[in-house]
Amino acid sequence: MIEAHGLTKRYGHTTAVDGASFTVQPGRVTGFLGPNGAGKSTTMRMIVGLDRPTAGDVTVNGKHYAAHRSPLTEVGALLEARAVHPGRTARGHLRAMAATHGIGDRRVDEVIELTGLGAVAGKRVGGFSLGMNQRLGVAVALLGDPHTLILDEPVNGLDPEGVIWVRTLVRYLASQGRTVFLSSHLMSEMAVTADHIIVIGRGRIIADAPVEQVVAGATHSTVRVRSPRATELADLLRRAGATVDSAEPGVLQVVGTGPEAVGEAAAAHGIVLHELTTVSGSLEDAYLALTAEEVEYHSGVAAPADPRTGYPGGGQAVPSGPPPTAQPPVPPTAPAAGAPTDVQEDVR
Repeated sequence: MIEAHGLTKRYGHTTAVDGASFTVQPGRVTGFLGPNGAGKSTTMRMIVGLDRPTAGDVTVNGKHYAAHRSPLTEVGALLEARAVHPGRTARGHLRAMAATHGIGDRRVDEVIELTGLGAVAGKRVGGFSLGMNQRLGVAVALLGDPHTLILDEPVNGLDPEGVIWVRTLVRYLASQGRTVFLSSHLMSEMAVTADHIIVIGRGRIIADAPVEQVVAGATHSTVRVRSPRATELADLLRRAGATVDSAEPGVLQVVGTGPEAVGEAAAAHGIVLHELTTVSGSLEDAYLALTAEEVEYHSGVAAPADPRTGYPGGGQAVPSGPPPTAQPPVPPTAPAAGAPTDVQEDVR
């Protein structure tokens, strides 16, 4: 269990985390959501003692992380996948971490197999892709067979098979009664992985509830109706107090009444329906509604090209407030021979 009480972190005049209080319970997957700069990574760093709180307190399984005699067997953390010496092999890195806690090579071999690193265990980490680094980071987190798992963006860089693997793994660990706390920007993945959601914005907790409750509280359901007599049905429903919009001919979006009432109204007037569907809000919809006022960096959506730069409004994120002074475009520079590129193939 992770317990935070009034957790605060300031860097000079900037408050990264502002009085955050929450509990991450064992036996379920708890998702940690928030915009860039909201304080997610800082919070996770304070949990494992990498940053000292300015105020407040946070404990793991009843103790501060540093007070545990064997931290790796209590808490497994993935906070920065590339925080590995590039000259080490994957196996060498895991053996070095294991040696700090007296963990044997047998467990090292187990996590290598579990995370799919067997084919590259003897390769140097400097040649790994982001996805392979993520797998190595998860392997380190699992090394001590910990009671609590903290994963910051664990599916970043993984292929679809890897994403499903992480989802299955964390849900299995939670089913064993362990505490699982993970962040992600992939709302669709979080919706099918997490049982409980904590949302942070500008350092403050703005939601802390089961996924279904967060979605229900921040979104509304609509009823989608298709009918050859949609206009007539719309008039009937409006007179009954519903709000009705039409996105396309023959299709209605109805708010303020349920599908049963819509179907009964249509049947009472002999109106044929070709579709009657309840459309519920998604976790992404709820997240956007909750964080609408907490986003530090905004992007224009479907905006025309900016005449100063030639870029579309949605092509670059800029801090809210006055626009920056336009700068002349900088031509791309070819990388030096032998220099690593942004995209690397997985080591085979």
